[in-house]
Amino acid sequence: MTIPSFTAVDAVTLKGWLHDADEIALFDVREHGQYGEGHPFYAVPLPFSRLELDAGRLAPRTDARIVLADDGDGVAQAAAAALARMGYVRLFVLDGGMPAWQAAGYTLFAGVNVPSKTFGELAEHHYNTPRISAGELAAMQASPRAPIVLDGRPASEFRKMNIPGAICCPNGELAYRLRDLVPDAHTPVVINCAGRTRSIIGAQSLINFGVTNPVYALENGTQGWYLNDFRLEHGGTARYPDNASPRGLDAARDAARTLIQRFKVPHIAPAQAAAWLADRTRTTFLCDVRTAEEHAAQTLPGAQHAPGGQLMQATDQYVGVRRARIVLFDADGVRAPVVASWLRQMGHDAVVLEGGLQAGLSAGVTAVQGPNPEVTAPATVTTAELAAGLRDRSMLALDLRGSMAFRAGHIAGSRWSIRPQLARDLAGVPHDTTLVLVSDSDADDPADLAVADLRALGFRDVRRLHGGLAAWQAEGHAVAEGADTLADARCIDFLFFVHDRHDGNKAAARQYLAWETNLIDQLDAQELATFHFPSAA
Repeated sequence: MTIPSFTAVDAVTLKGWLHDADEIALFDVREHGQYGEGHPFYAVPLPFSRLELDAGRLAPRTDARIVLADDGDGVAQAAAAALARMGYVRLFVLDGGMPAWQAAGYTLFAGVNVPSKTFGELAEHHYNTPRISAGELAAMQASPRAPIVLDGRPASEFRKMNIPGAICCPNGELAYRLRDLVPDAHTPVVINCAGRTRSIIGAQSLINFGVTNPVYALENGTQGWYLNDFRLEHGGTARYPDNASPRGLDAARDAARTLIQRFKVPHIAPAQAAAWLADRTRTTFLCDVRTAEEHAAQTLPGAQHAPGGQLMQATDQYVGVRRARIVLFDADGVRAPVVASWLRQMGHDAVVLEGGLQAGLSAGVTAVQGPNPEVTAPATVTTAELAAGLRDRSMLALDLRGSMAFRAGHIAGSRWSIRPQLARDLAGVPHDTTLVLVSDSDADDPADLAVADLRALGFRDVRRLHGGLAAWQAEGHAVAEGADTLADARCIDFLFFVHDRHDGNKAAARQYLAWETNLIDQLDAQELATFHFPSAA
């Protein structure tokens, strides 16, 4: 008799746990699109297709209290078994999944990064953050007192679309690099993002930092610009300079010290940080808030790269355990305090490492890594072998890439699936068929996780296509494409209402902005109490 690897918990009990004093991780193990259609406010996305790859980063302590939630369809139970094999010991499953949560009278929130985005709306109300409309910005740009527009998103998002003349400077870098981009302390500064949150938080970050420039958030970001029929640019490359010692750094450090006092941001010595990270009774995250280039050049062992702007915007992508400790560090004494000031207002126990990177290195500060999955990559086949196998039907090409990648182009005759639906999608396929997986061949490829599942289903010969789709195309083999090759209902890894707003769909853009501004009204009193704003400016 198999002993269950989890304990069932009902919705009412889980709701109480989410607001008690102990650590808890509520992981929604459905796929991205399913999660985005509706989930509990504090649910962290951990899709079953990537479960073992991300679990150790989001929940590094194996005896943390972890609750798994699905649609009541058995995926959470499978996830619990997988996590138990990795060494996690306090596993619970929400009995009945999302339908039971909703039946108990609790709200399911649509969208992603919901706590951070809700906080952005609350921050705008609390601080009365100055904002300008797209029309007002266009008029200002044509005037002698033209503002400098800083886009608070990462460069990868900036390249997709940007306000003409804007410069990419992610929110976590704004206070640190402002004087390199805006030397004059009187020039108006406008912060924008794709929608609302990073525009608001970026602008308010500079205001809280005490800059003398007039600072505004662009109302509704690039979407507001587009909805007002202004032109967006694509492929933009204008960005902050790679300057290890930005202009005005001493003044920025002075401003950071004032910010620390105002928002009561704790600093801890490296010895204290080391003790926290070695303490196995509490979860502590060690986060490097600098740029990707700085992190790659040198960081503290085990530190997670969590660029400051994104850590504020999408905290649930980096921190999976509520009420955990978060130790932030930089190398300048500016960026980590700014990020910590916001995280503490969001209700997180965030502190700054005194002395930053160099002090941490000198003291040997090291983060304990969470468990890693034991994954054995399958043998490979060549494109010629697969082509022959498809002709004589001894092989089936099973595409495990994202659904949108499959629509964009896939091996003619291949079948798309995703880990939680393998049994359904392969029903009727003879078990002596050689399954050839088509994937992106990344170092942390989720296709590797599916191999054991496929063998458990009875498929003895599972292999991978060497070189993936690119190799298949290079050999001139047939490729199919189009939205009609995979129905929307099957694309459970893709959230359409979030992505369609960037594809020229004005109705989707309006729907998204309405969703964002309506988040506050969905909170209950306990959820609202999560956030802690200062009582006075």
